[in-house]
Amino acid sequence: MVKPMPSPTSLPLRLLDWYDRNARLLPWRARPGEMADPYRVWLSEVMLQQTTVQAVAPYFLRFLERWPSVHALAQAPVEDVMHAWAGLGYYARARNLHKCAQVVSEWREGHFPDDEDALRKLPGIGDYTAAAIAAIAFGRRAVVMDGNVERVMARLFAVREPLPAAKPTLKGHAASLTPETRPGDYAQAVMDLGATICTPRNPACGLCPWMDACEGRKLGIEESLPAKVEKAEKPTRHGLAFWTVRKDGAVLLRRRPPSGLLGGMMEVPSTPWREGGAWELEPARAEAPLNAEWRLLPGLVRHTFTHFHLEMRLATARTGNNPLARGIWCPLDQLGDQALPTIMRKLVRHALAKAY
Repeated sequence: MVKPMPSPTSLPLRLLDWYDRNARLLPWRARPGEMADPYRVWLSEVMLQQTTVQAVAPYFLRFLERWPSVHALAQAPVEDVMHAWAGLGYYARARNLHKCAQVVSEWREGHFPDDEDALRKLPGIGDYTAAAIAAIAFGRRAVVMDGNVERVMARLFAVREPLPAAKPTLKGHAASLTPETRPGDYAQAVMDLGATICTPRNPACGLCPWMDACEGRKLGIEESLPAKVEKAEKPTRHGLAFWTVRKDGAVLLRRRPPSGLLGGMMEVPSTPWREGGAWELEPARAEAPLNAEWRLLPGLVRHTFTHFHLEMRLATARTGNNPLARGIWCPLDQLGDQALPTIMRKLVRHALAKAY
């Protein structure tokens, strides 16, 4: 006897039943059926933008311990917030996080708005984050779309159109399933389904509560979905950084401009990052933070950003106790207290290994 296909209205209920038994235990998440703290939801969702759960969890716990409320975060110096964020990447998120905390603390008396339109007006909150906060923190029916949800919808409905063009279609399918009841739990359930069962490779279809409704599985094309347009190869940029050591052992750092890539973070002074080949030492001297006897260190430091690869050479020099240079002199044992992004930490490690 052929089993009848499940009706679309039964799919959310089945998924919620699966979630009640299989929800991931995450530090920002309330138990199924309970309302979450809006501050925790907002903080976690901003951190989770383009970053994995595994990477975010320790940062979230440290932030929460240091700044347990939106008022506390709003009152913190932005330099402290940037330092606490260092290593998590996409540093504009940290600047917007602090700005948003100040707006909510000062103008909304610490209360986040509970609807998507108002949430989108806050710094750093776009469509996805607004929908996630509205659904998870306030129980609003909102369509939450991240990469996990897109993958689940593409397979469930066998959407062959490649991303990003398929996004409106996938959101339409997601909207058709989003229930009025427990929309926050449902949103988290779909994301959990994509993260733990409907994975990019080797999906565990036999454990999926939507297995018998999945059109992609019936056609045998589930692992090929969602289709994606092949990305252009990332260009490679080049830079040369200057590791300047004062007579007392301190090294020179400077703060990057407040806007743009790595805005507001501390850096080892360097040339501009350009395409077209590595910097040689002689032309790079014009970008050095001071006049000194520079020498190149062996090896390269490599890092990949969202839109390009970066290759950095490192030059080092020693100087007297009071040289004229823009920046701050940081003792070696205090480098860990600086807001150094990952690329700069790599440069520090390279310098410590090669310059001493």
